[in-house]
Amino acid sequence: MKSVLVFAALLGVALAGVFQIELTKIQSKRMKMIAEGTWPAYLKYKEFLRSSGKAVVSQPANDYDDLEYIGNGTLGTPQQPFLIILDTGSSNLWVPDSTCAACSRKHRYDRTKSSTFVDNGQKWHISYGDGSNAGGVLAQDTYCFGSTGTTQLCIPNTVFGRATSLNGFNNDATDGILGLAFQTIAVDHVVPPLINAISQKLLDAPIFTVWLTEVGPVNGKRGGVFTYGGLDTTNCGPIIAYQPLSAATYWQFKIAGIGAGSYSSNAAADVISDTGTSFIGGPTGIVKGIATAVGAHYNAANQIYTIGCKVTPPDVVITIGTNKYNIKAKNYIVNGGNGQCYFGFFPFDSTGFGLSWILGDPFIRSYCNTYDIGQQRIGFALANH
Repeated sequence: MKSVLVFAALLGVALAGVFQIELTKIQSKRMKMIAEGTWPAYLKYKEFLRSSGKAVVSQPANDYDDLEYIGNGTLGTPQQPFLIILDTGSSNLWVPDSTCAACSRKHRYDRTKSSTFVDNGQKWHISYGDGSNAGGVLAQDTYCFGSTGTTQLCIPNTVFGRATSLNGFNNDATDGILGLAFQTIAVDHVVPPLINAISQKLLDAPIFTVWLTEVGPVNGKRGGVFTYGGLDTTNCGPIIAYQPLSAATYWQFKIAGIGAGSYSSNAAADVISDTGTSFIGGPTGIVKGIATAVGAHYNAANQIYTIGCKVTPPDVVITIGTNKYNIKAKNYIVNGGNGQCYFGFFPFDSTGFGLSWILGDPFIRSYCNTYDIGQQRIGFALANH
């Protein structure tokens, strides 16, 4: 047994416990294209994708164009590297396949080069709320959180999608998506990788914690840390409170109200904590009220709120349970890197799937989110910066 442990340590593979995977900060596609002046045309392209899509939208809350944080992962034996979106707003893992003709700019999975590949043969397809979609064939292999040469959590027998076709992802900086929500919303009811890890008793506790940095518009910098199997006591304060999930589907719970300055809304609402969304999305009227209170102005061409880079607007305050959570301006003003700053909220009117708000990165930058899979609850702790 001792020789097995030594061998595993040499490989940098975690057998069980609590371990951390760092994120990288990137400039989002949205910010890059706004700076280039190409965003309005791209919005029309996305509308075309939405209107021409024939499939049912299986992940209606997802739009990855404003993604700012990415992680590393590997598939296969020997390990094949990928840049991965770690997304609490979905539940499937997929990466581009070597047979995907439209994926030439991405890392692609080659099943012929993996000794642990197992064919599944079942076809899959996912359509997202922004009109993008991916499809291909399911397979099984060893997935590892983290890069080769670092401490990794490796999960044998992970079912994932080999994407043989992609629409709307071709120019993204990432390769694939790893969903961290519950199996109940997984397309084809596939077991999500982290749920698989818990079933194999690879973690000390069935939880993970997310901390995001406040880094500005730079590429390649340390962007944050995902801590699997425990709390992040280095980057996060003590848990302020836990909130029970209203549904074990997304990481969905209820808020009691939201406001800023002289504006407030006491409308209780269902929300999700979503690491795959870099802004906060909410009902059009309420977002407009908050935007007015902080001095933001809507740019119709780019479909985004602008705000001054050096202003000192009031905090946005969200009430969850009996606690108030303040989001300071430094966490909701997004620097586009072109002398222009943006208000990190967007209008999002529910499309009938039960959600009123999406709490993305401005909230998670302010408060570490601890996702408790075992007890189906979510905890919040003040982020250390």
